[in-house]
Amino acid sequence: MGRIIHFEVHVDDMERAKKFYGDVFDWTFEDWSEYAGVPYFGAVTGDANEPGINGALMKRMGASPQSGQAMNGFVCTMGIEDYDAVEAKILKLGGVVALPKHALPGMAWQGYYMDTEGNVFGIHQPDVNAK
Repeated sequence: MGRIIHFEVHVDDMERAKKFYGDVFDWTFEDWSEYAGVPYFGAVTGDANEPGINGALMKRMGASPQSGQAMNGFVCTMGIEDYDAVEAKILKLGGVVALPKHALPGMAWQGYYMDTEGNVFGIHQPDVNAK
């Protein structure tokens, strides 16, 4: 089985990306650049005893994604508790709505955003009353 165990977000501006993800999702970062040979910061995304994975921010080595193009890669979705509060943080810190909040009926609220580096990510708030 090929279970996802790590993710990488490719970024143009490491400090800007660390601020965005740190402030929106409370992630913390560890400098692993020495091991990677490029600017590379490990992202601790939550308590090791809870479901989820950790990842990293990595210096982008090519062109940034172009606005309006089809997805070319994986989209990571973060589980959250308060959709509207998290969306407000995303927008305040320079994120942009890619696909607005919508109901997954009887399951959750879901939406997609573009971060400060041009990457798309999702947020997901479980809610059995979503419709």
